[in-house]
Amino acid sequence: MSDLVIHALGAPAIEFRGSAISVDTRKAIALVVYLAVEPQQHSRDAIAALLWPDYDQSRARAALRRTLSVLHKALDEQYLAIERERIALSGPTPPWVDALEFRRLLGARRAHGHAEKEVCVACLEPLKKAVALYRDDFLAGFSLRDETNFEEWQLAQRLSLRSELEVALAALTRCYILVGELRHAVDTCRRWLSLDPLNEQAHRFLMRLYDWTGQRGAALRQYRECVQTLERELGAPPLEVTTRLHEAIRTNRAPGPPSPASAETPVEQATTPEPPLYSPDATARDAQQAPTLPPSTPLIGRTAELAVAISTYQVSAHAGRLLVIEGEAGIGKTRLADELAAFVRGHGSVVGIARCYEGEGAIAYAAIVELLRSVVGREPAARLKALPDIWLAEASRLVPELGAERPNVATPGPLDTPGAQTRFYEGVRETLLAACSSGTLPGLLVLDDAQWIDEASLDTLAYLARRIERQPICIVLTWRSDSVGAQHRLRRLLAETQRIGRATTITLHRLDEANVGEWLRRGLEGIEATRALALAVRLYQETEGLPFFISEYVNALNSGGYATDGAAWTAPVAVHDLLRSRLRALSETGWQSLTTAAVLGRSFDFDTVRDVSGRSEEETAAALDELRAQGLIAEAPGTQPGAISYDFTHDKLRALVYDETSLARRRLLHRRAAESLVSAGRRSGQGAERAAQIAQHYAAAGNESAAANHHTIAGERARELYAHADAIRHFRRALELGYPNAAELHEAIADAYTLLGDYPQALQSYALAMQTAPGSVEARIQHKLGVAHARRSEWQDAAHHFQQAIETLSAASGDLAQRSVGEQARIHADWSLTERHLGRLDQAREHAETALQLAAEASDLHALAQAHNILGALASSEGDSEVGRRHLEESLSLAERLDDATLRAAALNNLALALGQGGEIARALPLAEAALALCVTQGDRHHEAALHNTVADMLHSLGHVEDAMAHLKQAVSIYAEIGVEAGAVQPGIWSMVDW
Repeated sequence: MSDLVIHALGAPAIEFRGSAISVDTRKAIALVVYLAVEPQQHSRDAIAALLWPDYDQSRARAALRRTLSVLHKALDEQYLAIERERIALSGPTPPWVDALEFRRLLGARRAHGHAEKEVCVACLEPLKKAVALYRDDFLAGFSLRDETNFEEWQLAQRLSLRSELEVALAALTRCYILVGELRHAVDTCRRWLSLDPLNEQAHRFLMRLYDWTGQRGAALRQYRECVQTLERELGAPPLEVTTRLHEAIRTNRAPGPPSPASAETPVEQATTPEPPLYSPDATARDAQQAPTLPPSTPLIGRTAELAVAISTYQVSAHAGRLLVIEGEAGIGKTRLADELAAFVRGHGSVVGIARCYEGEGAIAYAAIVELLRSVVGREPAARLKALPDIWLAEASRLVPELGAERPNVATPGPLDTPGAQTRFYEGVRETLLAACSSGTLPGLLVLDDAQWIDEASLDTLAYLARRIERQPICIVLTWRSDSVGAQHRLRRLLAETQRIGRATTITLHRLDEANVGEWLRRGLEGIEATRALALAVRLYQETEGLPFFISEYVNALNSGGYATDGAAWTAPVAVHDLLRSRLRALSETGWQSLTTAAVLGRSFDFDTVRDVSGRSEEETAAALDELRAQGLIAEAPGTQPGAISYDFTHDKLRALVYDETSLARRRLLHRRAAESLVSAGRRSGQGAERAAQIAQHYAAAGNESAAANHHTIAGERARELYAHADAIRHFRRALELGYPNAAELHEAIADAYTLLGDYPQALQSYALAMQTAPGSVEARIQHKLGVAHARRSEWQDAAHHFQQAIETLSAASGDLAQRSVGEQARIHADWSLTERHLGRLDQAREHAETALQLAAEASDLHALAQAHNILGALASSEGDSEVGRRHLEESLSLAERLDDATLRAAALNNLALALGQGGEIARALPLAEAALALCVTQGDRHHEAALHNTVADMLHSLGHVEDAMAHLKQAVSIYAEIGVEAGAVQPGIWSMVDW
């Protein structure tokens, strides 16, 4: 063989002297393949235009020169004939190219002296070799981004070679029949038919072959498959010749196989036209039952697990239960959950199912919204009749159409008002309970693929789970074990629920060989025991007991993809390939609609597919019917009466379709999807809620500016909902995409990290903000740096930043100086607290009084509230309780006037501490608890931990030891999560008491 070997059928591979060559660009691979498949000289300009169409001539030629230099070196300066204006692939020996060898082998048949559609014994070997070379389509999985010229050439080659493969498989099938190798003929004919399921001639050959090999039932089933395929795709019946062959096989009148020919058989006697349909004197042969697959995947090897699931659900009628089903991808978690859901529905109870999707973890409350809609969408008025208005209003924040049920219900206030977040969670909980209250048994809520749940939905789920004892409900979570590690929040939530005895875990394992055998016996009815046993061993080896793989392999066995008699399978086919084979029969409109659905990324509706695909209503309806009939998508009731939604029957199928879609079309569809969502958001007034999805589509479409803007909008929306982790992700993504005001986003990220208690990240982000911030905001960031250091009890660093902030503002002039007075007051207030912790009480009092004076001068109520708060804390710490309480009560009054949750929490906390120091624990406790509720709502983890500590001390003083211990445990748990640096908790965070 040549020193240079090029594999172009399948993923491209280039070997030089037995080793793969190493090149740094895909275009170098593309150039070698092009020169090899088009073996003549090519002008430099033509090659440059093919591979770099967007470059001007000089840049394209420069890029070509560099690529040629790399290739010339990789090929030891052989095989590339490079002239001033022309290029070719030429060397001491011709390069060996599988695509050219495939065509050479097919062309060798022309010397056999018969028509091209006929075969002889001599055709067998070249055809076998040619078909074996065809590993996959031309350059499968290989593309050049945005290079349409090369993509068009690649597509033309692919289609041409596939057409030649179809001819070769048809000829090879006839050859195997000619020499009497009928089992090989069956395998080859199946492959031939898979290329074109509408080819009636291939259907007829396969029917005969099944009949000749003693599989009459399979032959009859093949006819039914032919009828269904033609009806579905063309709306036409099979030809009369096909129907008559079916009747001949059914009545045992079809002729037997032809006598095998030998190598000495003359060409004119060795050809194989289609045999006659039937023979009147044909003898009856033993019929074998056609293998069939039950309408749904069998639940095999899961009897014990299903019993545990049903038992867990049944006991939830007395007090709620959390059921976790976990295991690896494809292990059957969803299948088991679906079986439990069917049991619950069968007893007249309500089931709500929400599926989480990879890549949608940044969409706040996505899972909870889907769960709400799944239980109330079809009959909201009836199901929620007894639900109080206050809870319906809260749930309508996420599902606005619920508010339409009672138009007179007052719109709930902002989520940052006191207690609003708790009311919101409780509203969601009460709505779910009300929707699930019908039926004799409790409702069932399923969150599938919970490893991809968004943070905000996880917060809501945690709220539900922690109150699970008080609600007759069963919550089922399925997740992938390898995606939910020991420190994952889902694991901690499960552990908390297990501690109170309300959680059950089912871990699914791979099926054993006996289970695989049972699957085969149920999936391939009529297969004899000995053959089933041998096949089960092989199937177990191929799938290693993974149910998804087993299901796909059994589907292939039923559809004729493999022989069931122990004959060699043509090649071990991966699940990816099996899924791809289900897409080959789609019409152009069906494929376009399917690619549109894959780009949309999750369940989709008719209108969105129509808008994004650009097809008419009639075309879209026909395409969705086709996809549903092919079993590629499933239909389900929509959230509105009479509406219909769709989803892929498996997420792997959606991923495959997306990967198979060309880059150019993906970008087009993503852009249209973004524009459709923008328009829908404007119409509904929910643009902010859709911003995360819009951003993802714009990014995939290559519009990074629009994507950055929408990630920023999504981040701001997440901040409004106190979903800090989601906000950080969106802001970081906006920065990556080039959002112009980097300082603004770095500051917002730092603010979120501060509330989460991740101070190393917060300080780093504030520092980044300082590097790019305009002078007008430098003081504000210095102030925030001081606050972050103060939270860590790094008082000297805090004082330094407060001083820097004051000096920056003092140097301001004009309007900026006037506007800065209130800001200076707030800085002095925080500086006062820092000086007190440093033991410099005189300076602390001076800063506090300066803060009060400046706040009054600026008429800044926010600064006044903060100044009174600090003066109150200072007086209380010095033993002047009366003055301290007066300042703190004034601060609390101003905070309530301003409806500022942050100020209110600080005043409540410090007033509670002051009362506690005076021995008035009973009065202090409710204030501390109110402050704690506000900090929980805001997601301020550090202040929440400090208040748990304070409440624990007060409860202990009142003799409530058990309740005190519960709060102390929560404080310790939070402190273990925040302020961690270099793997250890920084001791300074424990010293926070007042602020």
